[in-house]
Amino acid sequence: MAVLVESHATLGDAQRALGSDGTYLGGGTLVMREVNAGALQGRILRTSDPALRQIRPSLDSVEIGAGVTMAMILAERDLAHLHPVARAVGGPQVRVMATVGGNLFAVHPYGDLTVALLALGARVVSAGGAQRPIEDFLRERDRTGLVATVQVPRPREPRGFAFLKVSRVKPKGVSVLSVAAHLPRDGGRLRGVRIAFGAMGPTPLRAQAAERVLEGSALTPDLIARAAAAATDGLDPPTDALASAWYRREVAGVHLRRLLERML
Repeated sequence: MAVLVESHATLGDAQRALGSDGTYLGGGTLVMREVNAGALQGRILRTSDPALRQIRPSLDSVEIGAGVTMAMILAERDLAHLHPVARAVGGPQVRVMATVGGNLFAVHPYGDLTVALLALGARVVSAGGAQRPIEDFLRERDRTGLVATVQVPRPREPRGFAFLKVSRVKPKGVSVLSVAAHLPRDGGRLRGVRIAFGAMGPTPLRAQAAERVLEGSALTPDLIARAAAAATDGLDPPTDALASAWYRREVAGVHLRRLLERML
């Protein structure tokens, strides 16, 4: 079967034309690799909708179009909290192509930005306008349709958010695992803690046991040690070519501890 590329003026048009046999082309870093390898044929849909590449800041959040690239994130001052995450995605050639929307659908060892968005409590807006928490989106992402924007809260404190990517090849190797933490503080105590891991399950997942340890307390070295000990409770890491499930369980708490120590 040949490859047939269809161009549509808007994301809505592309959504209506997608059907069950179409593949949407965003930045192309993943889809074009499959096309070039001969693993993907048939209808490929794209759109030049300018709304997909818009970044709209507000007082407490930033709405990011699904077509915004990692390079665009790095150029946007209002997304400074995401700069370390975007910088960890591939090399310069990848960052000018890889998009926020594509990252939401990327499977491990890709999708590190999604880990950060999960920790921040982002909301995903579909092509039809429906909004859902990113947790709900990730549970159903094979059936969600196209994404229009992502609404990302801003951390209230300079040390309120942190991200760490663990890879064997520096600086742009794929991740063995990644972890992000959002620790809002209220009167010196943590309120609304969110911790997310990549490569510890079929999609990025929250480390809810570690969150419960931290919630409502002041961040101290002892508390961090207890949260690190609970890091993998309820998580089921995979074994793949990069690492075994045993290895990921062994090191996840170590890397969470190092991340949280940066936030003291």
